[in-house]
Amino acid sequence: MNMQTRTDKPANPKALFTDAEFAAISERSDARAWWLVGCNYAIVAATFAVMALWPNPLTVVLGTIVLGGRQLGFGVLTHECGHGTLFRTRRLNETVGVWLAAAPTFNNMHAYIRGHLHHHRLAGTDQDPDLPNYADYPITRDRLKRKLWRDLTGRTGWKQTRGLARGFANFARLDAEQRLALARGLVVNLGLLAALAAAGQAWLYLVWVVAFLTTNRVVSRIRQVAEHGAVPDLYDLDPRRNTRTVIANPIERLIFCPLGVNYHLEHHMLASVPIYNLPRMHRMLEQKGYYDDVDFPRGYGDLLRHVTSPA
Repeated sequence: MNMQTRTDKPANPKALFTDAEFAAISERSDARAWWLVGCNYAIVAATFAVMALWPNPLTVVLGTIVLGGRQLGFGVLTHECGHGTLFRTRRLNETVGVWLAAAPTFNNMHAYIRGHLHHHRLAGTDQDPDLPNYADYPITRDRLKRKLWRDLTGRTGWKQTRGLARGFANFARLDAEQRLALARGLVVNLGLLAALAAAGQAWLYLVWVVAFLTTNRVVSRIRQVAEHGAVPDLYDLDPRRNTRTVIANPIERLIFCPLGVNYHLEHHMLASVPIYNLPRMHRMLEQKGYYDDVDFPRGYGDLLRHVTSPA
């Protein structure tokens, strides 16, 4: 890619806050962290319960949508623990991150965060490793529909998860970190299957897998596009220009932006701020006039109109 990248870095975001304000938004809370973890698991459990109690096409379709969003929620928790910001201690971030956050979707938290930190360091440049996910936007509506259809029919999910099958097939050749990540994923998923089978509802595990291959890919794509697609200037170092926050309603927060991941601009400004403090940080910056020239999409319908063109 041959793009001209601006080199004038914006002012230190920390300087926008008083010492007391910065301390407030930077404070980590184990109670709030456990609340987020518990909420994600509770929504998964409630979704399974609804499908078990009222098994019909409508509940299964809705359940698949909700589970896809909550699988993204596990990715959000993995992201926060990888940054070391969800809990107060490194030990809790590590333990919860690899077992309760990453394992349900066979994620490798350590490998993920290594790559993700490169994205943080290089966002706003043509060296950003995540550019292929959003550099082409805006795109036509027909092209986006084709992408989402591939996601929804499982083609994207199957392509992206073939590596998981190869990992198990070549388990002995993997390094210790990769083996542990796969083993934890297997333990947690077998535990989920066993729990559902004990309740006489083993079929629900298939819904979990289908959601992982389909609706999870849809919401993951929309999340990526929401964060950096068709921003004012993808090659500007100012996060207000290269990153986006979406103002979401409760239903959108359930599916497309679980646990507050929609406050992505604030995260890029100060990655040390826990996710549960990002809404407060957003309000502070609005009050300070820092966002006077920033447009925040009001919902994901507004976002999709912004990142697409009729033809």
